[in-house]
Amino acid sequence: MAKLGNWTKRTLAVLAVMLGGPALAAVTGVVDIGQDWRTANRDSVGLSPTPADEPEAVLQVLGGRAFGWRGAFAVHTWIASKRRGASHYTTYQVIGWYAYGGGSPLVVRRDLPDRRWYGADPELYLDLRGPQVEALIDKVEAAVAAYPFKRGYRAWPGPNSNSFTAWVGRAVPELRLDLPPTAVGKDWLGTTSFAAKAPSGTGYQLSLLGVLGVTAAVEEGLELNLLGLGLGVDPLDLALRLPGIGRVPNGAPATAVRAD
Repeated sequence: MAKLGNWTKRTLAVLAVMLGGPALAAVTGVVDIGQDWRTANRDSVGLSPTPADEPEAVLQVLGGRAFGWRGAFAVHTWIASKRRGASHYTTYQVIGWYAYGGGSPLVVRRDLPDRRWYGADPELYLDLRGPQVEALIDKVEAAVAAYPFKRGYRAWPGPNSNSFTAWVGRAVPELRLDLPPTAVGKDWLGTTSFAAKAPSGTGYQLSLLGVLGVTAAVEEGLELNLLGLGLGVDPLDLALRLPGIGRVPNGAPATAVRAD
């Protein structure tokens, strides 16, 4: 009985850590649970250069808190690109409600790259600019076209918006894409795959249907996935990776990197 008691205590301690972050995000106002999606702000926040200000190619990955109570646990991520001399951006993302009625949740369209995600300010995870970004955009578009779950969507554990972004990261390891632990679904590898490169391409991960696994990589550090929630440590950046909260300290936002 003593062993059972110790096991129970450990289990409760782990659950407290895994759920404490989302609870903190909910009570501190990080997430506006009561807002109406029809009136939620969708304006640009100025994280992306306008085509007039940046004639070179641009490739970004962004994310904002998911809408409603889900935002206490997760962010919604997307990719945006602009080719050299283009007058507009193209965004690539998976949006769940597009799957209703049998449609495809994969949405590729001209759009503002840095919109608020239904009231939530986006964060910038990757910002590449310069002549060599054109080749990376080609690779990203090829990865988007090859995404195998164009007709599948499940908010948890996946495939969802973060499963898609992580898929592109694995397919284009040159991006070294480090998604936050709040990108729930990034560890979903499908129903028949249990090992893969980390989304950054700088290490590897094991994952059981996106609900139990571990990632070890240069960019992500060491991260445990339990029920889709990420908990870990990033020695390279001296940061913790906490469920519902993200990176602590969060550090400086991604800055533009010239790929000349």
